[in-house]
Amino acid sequence: MTQPTVTRPHPVLFVHGLWIHSSAWRDWQDLFEAQGYVTSAPGWPGDGDTVQATRDDPHALDGVGILDICRHYAEIIEAMPARPVVVGHSFGGLIAQELLANGYAVAAVAIDPAPIKGVKVLPFAQLRSGLPVLGNPANRKRTVSLTAEQFRYSFGNALTEAESDALHARWTIPGPGRPLFEDATANFSRHSAAAVDSHHAVRGPLLLLSGTEDHTVPRSVTEAVVKLYADNPSTTDYEVVEGRGHSLTIDAGWRDVAETTLGWIARQETGALAPAPA
Repeated sequence: MTQPTVTRPHPVLFVHGLWIHSSAWRDWQDLFEAQGYVTSAPGWPGDGDTVQATRDDPHALDGVGILDICRHYAEIIEAMPARPVVVGHSFGGLIAQELLANGYAVAAVAIDPAPIKGVKVLPFAQLRSGLPVLGNPANRKRTVSLTAEQFRYSFGNALTEAESDALHARWTIPGPGRPLFEDATANFSRHSAAAVDSHHAVRGPLLLLSGTEDHTVPRSVTEAVVKLYADNPSTTDYEVVEGRGHSLTIDAGWRDVAETTLGWIARQETGALAPAPA
Protein backbone atom coordinates (compact mmCIF):
# COMPACT_ATOMS: atom_id res chain seq x y z
CA MET A 1 0.00 0.00 0.00
CA THR A 2 1.27 3.51 -0.85
CA GLN A 3 2.33 5.37 2.26
CA PRO A 4 0.34 8.57 2.96
CA THR A 5 2.17 11.84 2.46
CA VAL A 6 0.39 13.61 5.32
CA THR A 7 -0.73 12.69 8.81
CA ARG A 8 -4.26 13.82 9.55
CA PRO A 9 -4.95 15.68 12.81
CA HIS A 10 -8.01 13.68 13.83
CA PRO A 11 -8.45 9.91 14.02
CA VAL A 12 -11.55 8.35 12.49
CA LEU A 13 -13.72 5.94 14.48
CA PHE A 14 -16.22 3.79 12.59
CA VAL A 15 -19.42 2.54 14.25
CA HIS A 16 -21.45 -0.25 12.66
CA GLY A 17 -25.20 -0.69 12.84
CA LEU A 18 -27.49 -3.57 13.63
CA TRP A 19 -26.75 -6.94 11.99
CA ILE A 20 -23.39 -6.00 10.43
CA HIS A 21 -20.06 -6.87 12.06
CA SER A 22 -17.49 -4.15 12.63
CA SER A 23 -14.95 -5.93 10.39
CA ALA A 24 -17.08 -4.86 7.42
CA TRP A 25 -15.39 -1.44 7.77
CA ARG A 26 -11.99 -2.86 6.78
CA ASP A 27 -12.08 -1.55 3.19
CA TRP A 28 -13.04 1.89 4.49
CA GLN A 29 -10.20 1.79 7.00
CA ASP A 30 -7.67 0.88 4.31
CA LEU A 31 -8.87 3.77 2.14
CA PHE A 32 -8.77 6.29 4.99
CA GLU A 33 -5.39 5.08 6.27
CA ALA A 34 -3.94 5.54 2.78
CA GLN A 35 -4.94 9.20 3.15
CA GLY A 36 -3.13 9.58 6.48
CA TYR A 37 -5.91 8.87 8.97
CA VAL A 38 -5.51 6.69 12.01
CA THR A 39 -8.66 4.57 12.12
CA SER A 40 -10.43 2.11 14.38
CA ALA A 41 -13.68 0.15 14.15
CA PRO A 42 -14.49 -1.36 17.54
CA GLY A 43 -17.60 -3.47 17.81
CA TRP A 44 -20.59 -3.00 20.08
CA PRO A 45 -20.39 -4.28 23.65
CA GLY A 46 -20.93 -8.03 23.35
CA ASP A 47 -19.72 -8.39 19.75
CA GLY A 48 -17.24 -11.18 19.11
CA ASP A 49 -13.92 -10.47 17.44
CA THR A 50 -15.16 -12.00 14.18
CA VAL A 51 -18.43 -12.58 12.37
CA GLN A 52 -18.34 -16.29 13.20
CA ALA A 53 -17.47 -15.74 16.86
CA THR A 54 -20.48 -13.44 17.22
CA ARG A 55 -22.75 -15.93 15.49
CA ASP A 56 -21.47 -18.71 17.76
CA ASP A 57 -22.15 -16.76 20.97
CA PRO A 58 -24.76 -14.05 20.36
CA HIS A 59 -26.09 -14.00 23.92
CA ALA A 60 -23.47 -11.48 25.05
CA LEU A 61 -25.56 -8.97 23.07
CA ASP A 62 -28.85 -9.85 24.79
CA GLY A 63 -30.47 -6.72 26.21
CA VAL A 64 -27.78 -4.32 24.97
CA GLY A 65 -29.42 -0.93 24.42
CA ILE A 66 -28.60 2.44 22.90
CA LEU A 67 -27.15 3.92 26.10
CA ASP A 68 -24.95 0.85 26.60
CA ILE A 69 -23.56 1.33 23.11
CA CYS A 70 -23.03 5.08 23.58
CA ARG A 71 -21.20 4.58 26.88
CA HIS A 72 -19.07 1.86 25.32
CA TYR A 73 -17.85 4.17 22.57
CA ALA A 74 -17.50 7.14 24.94
CA GLU A 75 -15.12 5.05 27.07
CA ILE A 76 -13.13 4.06 23.99
CA ILE A 77 -12.85 7.70 22.92
CA GLU A 78 -11.77 8.80 26.40
CA ALA A 79 -8.74 6.54 25.99
CA MET A 80 -7.82 8.01 22.59
CA PRO A 81 -5.13 10.70 22.32
CA ALA A 82 -7.47 13.04 20.41
CA ARG A 83 -11.18 13.38 19.79
CA PRO A 84 -12.11 11.56 16.57
CA VAL A 85 -14.34 12.09 13.62
CA VAL A 86 -17.04 9.43 14.07
CA VAL A 87 -18.51 7.74 11.00
CA GLY A 88 -21.57 5.61 11.68
CA HIS A 89 -24.00 3.60 9.60
CA SER A 90 -27.64 2.90 10.52
CA PHE A 91 -27.79 2.68 14.35
CA GLY A 92 -24.14 3.62 14.22
CA GLY A 93 -25.28 6.88 12.63
CA LEU A 94 -27.56 7.58 15.58
CA ILE A 95 -24.68 6.76 17.97
CA ALA A 96 -22.41 9.11 16.01
CA GLN A 97 -24.88 11.96 16.47
CA GLU A 98 -25.14 11.31 20.22
CA LEU A 99 -21.35 11.26 20.58
CA LEU A 100 -21.05 14.49 18.60
CA ALA A 101 -23.75 16.31 20.57
CA ASN A 102 -22.08 15.31 23.84
CA GLY A 103 -18.60 16.45 22.91
CA TYR A 104 -16.97 13.09 22.23
CA ALA A 105 -16.39 13.76 18.53
CA VAL A 106 -15.03 16.75 16.61
CA ALA A 107 -17.27 15.90 13.64
CA ALA A 108 -19.57 13.10 12.57
CA VAL A 109 -20.92 11.42 9.45
CA ALA A 110 -24.24 9.58 9.85
CA ILE A 111 -24.98 7.28 6.90
CA ASP A 112 -28.61 6.16 6.58
CA PRO A 113 -28.93 6.80 10.33
CA ALA A 114 -31.59 5.29 12.55
CA PRO A 115 -34.04 8.09 13.42
CA ILE A 116 -33.49 10.18 16.51
CA LYS A 117 -36.31 11.20 18.83
CA GLY A 118 -38.56 13.77 17.18
CA VAL A 119 -38.88 12.08 13.80
CA LYS A 120 -42.58 11.52 13.16
CA VAL A 121 -42.62 9.94 9.69
CA LEU A 122 -42.91 6.15 9.49
CA PRO A 123 -42.81 4.87 5.91
CA PHE A 124 -44.19 1.39 5.24
CA ALA A 125 -40.78 0.14 4.07
CA GLN A 126 -39.22 1.09 7.40
CA LEU A 127 -42.02 -0.57 9.33
CA ARG A 128 -41.68 -3.77 7.31
CA SER A 129 -37.89 -3.78 7.79
CA GLY A 130 -38.32 -3.64 11.56
CA LEU A 131 -40.97 -6.36 11.81
CA PRO A 132 -38.55 -9.28 12.22
CA VAL A 133 -37.71 -7.75 15.60
CA LEU A 134 -40.66 -5.55 16.57
CA GLY A 135 -43.21 -8.25 15.70
CA ASN A 136 -42.34 -10.14 18.90
CA PRO A 137 -42.10 -8.20 22.23
CA ALA A 138 -39.82 -10.92 23.64
CA ASN A 139 -37.14 -9.77 21.19
CA ARG A 140 -36.51 -6.71 23.36
CA LYS A 141 -34.35 -8.84 25.65
CA ARG A 142 -32.64 -11.09 23.12
CA THR A 143 -30.72 -11.09 19.87
CA VAL A 144 -32.33 -11.65 16.49
CA SER A 145 -30.83 -12.72 13.18
CA LEU A 146 -32.02 -11.74 9.71
CA THR A 147 -32.69 -14.44 7.13
CA ALA A 148 -31.27 -13.95 3.65
CA GLU A 149 -34.74 -12.99 2.44
CA GLN A 150 -35.24 -10.42 5.21
CA PHE A 151 -31.78 -9.01 4.48
CA ARG A 152 -32.63 -8.64 0.79
CA TYR A 153 -35.62 -6.47 1.66
CA SER A 154 -33.98 -4.39 4.40
CA PHE A 155 -30.44 -4.04 3.01
CA GLY A 156 -30.10 -5.52 -0.47
CA ASN A 157 -33.18 -4.27 -2.31
CA ALA A 158 -31.05 -2.22 -4.74
CA LEU A 159 -28.74 -5.19 -5.46
CA THR A 160 -28.98 -8.41 -7.36
CA GLU A 161 -30.17 -11.35 -5.28
CA ALA A 162 -26.75 -12.94 -5.65
CA GLU A 163 -24.86 -9.93 -4.29
CA SER A 164 -27.33 -9.44 -1.45
CA ASP A 165 -27.08 -13.10 -0.42
CA ALA A 166 -23.28 -12.96 -0.56
CA LEU A 167 -23.21 -9.92 1.73
CA HIS A 168 -25.63 -11.63 4.11
CA ALA A 169 -23.39 -14.69 4.29
CA ARG A 170 -20.21 -12.67 4.75
CA TRP A 171 -21.10 -9.88 7.18
CA THR A 172 -24.34 -10.42 9.08
CA ILE A 173 -24.43 -11.15 12.80
CA PRO A 174 -27.27 -11.46 15.32
CA GLY A 175 -28.29 -8.06 16.69
CA PRO A 176 -29.89 -7.04 19.99
CA GLY A 177 -33.57 -6.21 19.68
CA ARG A 178 -33.57 -3.57 22.38
CA PRO A 179 -32.27 -0.63 20.28
CA LEU A 180 -35.10 -1.09 17.77
CA PHE A 181 -37.73 -1.07 20.52
CA GLU A 182 -36.12 2.00 22.11
CA ASP A 183 -36.10 3.80 18.77
CA ALA A 184 -39.67 2.79 17.89
CA THR A 185 -41.02 4.20 21.18
CA ALA A 186 -38.71 7.24 21.35
CA ASN A 187 -41.44 9.83 20.85
CA PHE A 188 -43.48 8.35 23.71
CA SER A 189 -40.62 8.33 26.21
CA ARG A 190 -39.68 11.43 28.20
CA HIS A 191 -36.11 10.23 28.67
CA SER A 192 -35.58 8.32 25.46
CA ALA A 193 -32.22 6.72 24.77
CA ALA A 194 -32.68 7.88 21.14
CA ALA A 195 -32.87 11.56 22.10
CA VAL A 196 -30.20 13.84 20.64
CA ASP A 197 -29.95 17.55 21.42
CA SER A 198 -30.49 18.67 17.85
CA HIS A 199 -31.50 22.22 18.78
CA HIS A 200 -29.05 23.59 21.34
CA ALA A 201 -25.89 21.47 21.37
CA VAL A 202 -22.78 23.43 20.41
CA ARG A 203 -20.96 20.83 18.36
CA GLY A 204 -18.71 20.13 15.44
CA PRO A 205 -19.95 19.67 11.86
CA LEU A 206 -22.34 16.86 10.94
CA LEU A 207 -22.99 15.21 7.59
CA LEU A 208 -26.14 13.16 7.04
CA LEU A 209 -26.10 10.81 4.04
CA SER A 210 -29.16 9.06 2.60
CA GLY A 211 -29.49 6.36 -0.04
CA THR A 212 -32.55 7.06 -2.17
CA GLU A 213 -33.64 3.39 -2.26
CA ASP A 214 -33.13 2.59 1.42
CA HIS A 215 -35.93 0.51 2.96
CA THR A 216 -34.59 0.38 6.53
CA VAL A 217 -34.09 4.16 6.82
CA PRO A 218 -35.97 5.73 3.91
CA ARG A 219 -34.86 9.08 2.55
CA SER A 220 -37.89 10.84 4.07
CA VAL A 221 -36.74 9.74 7.54
CA THR A 222 -33.26 11.20 7.12
CA GLU A 223 -34.75 14.41 5.73
CA ALA A 224 -36.92 14.63 8.85
CA VAL A 225 -33.72 14.40 10.93
CA VAL A 226 -32.18 17.20 8.87
CA LYS A 227 -35.19 19.40 9.69
CA LEU A 228 -34.72 18.78 13.41
CA TYR A 229 -31.30 20.45 13.12
CA ALA A 230 -32.62 23.48 11.22
CA ASP A 231 -32.40 25.87 14.18
CA ASN A 232 -28.96 24.73 15.33
CA PRO A 233 -26.23 27.15 14.22
CA SER A 234 -23.64 24.38 14.03
CA THR A 235 -22.90 22.99 10.56
CA THR A 236 -25.32 20.32 9.36
CA ASP A 237 -24.86 19.09 5.79
CA TYR A 238 -27.02 16.65 3.87
CA GLU A 239 -26.17 14.61 0.79
CA VAL A 240 -28.18 12.08 -1.21
CA VAL A 241 -26.70 8.94 -2.76
CA GLU A 242 -28.80 8.06 -5.78
CA GLY A 243 -29.96 4.52 -6.39
CA ARG A 244 -28.52 3.02 -3.22
CA GLY A 245 -30.09 0.98 -0.45
CA HIS A 246 -29.12 0.28 3.15
CA SER A 247 -26.18 -1.86 2.01
CA LEU A 248 -24.36 1.18 0.62
CA THR A 249 -21.39 0.92 3.00
CA ILE A 250 -20.64 -2.74 2.19
CA ASP A 251 -21.82 -3.46 -1.34
CA ALA A 252 -19.88 -3.12 -4.59
CA GLY A 253 -20.42 0.65 -4.61
CA TRP A 254 -19.01 1.26 -1.12
CA ARG A 255 -16.05 3.25 -2.42
CA ASP A 256 -18.25 6.03 -3.85
CA VAL A 257 -19.83 6.56 -0.43
CA ALA A 258 -16.46 6.34 1.32
CA GLU A 259 -14.90 8.92 -1.00
CA THR A 260 -17.86 11.26 -0.47
CA THR A 261 -17.27 10.89 3.27
CA LEU A 262 -13.52 11.44 2.88
CA GLY A 263 -14.04 14.57 0.80
CA TRP A 264 -16.45 16.06 3.33
CA ILE A 265 -14.08 15.39 6.24
CA ALA A 266 -11.18 16.94 4.30
CA ARG A 267 -13.24 20.08 3.69
CA GLN A 268 -13.98 20.35 7.40
CA GLU A 269 -10.26 20.11 8.14
CA THR A 270 -9.64 23.21 6.06
CA GLY A 271 -12.64 24.96 7.61
CA ALA A 272 -14.38 24.25 10.90
CA LEU A 273 -11.72 21.77 12.10
CA ALA A 274 -8.70 23.75 10.96
CA PRO A 275 -6.27 24.51 13.81
CA ALA A 276 -6.29 28.07 15.09
CA PRO A 277 -3.36 30.20 13.92
CA ALA A 278 -0.50 30.39 16.41
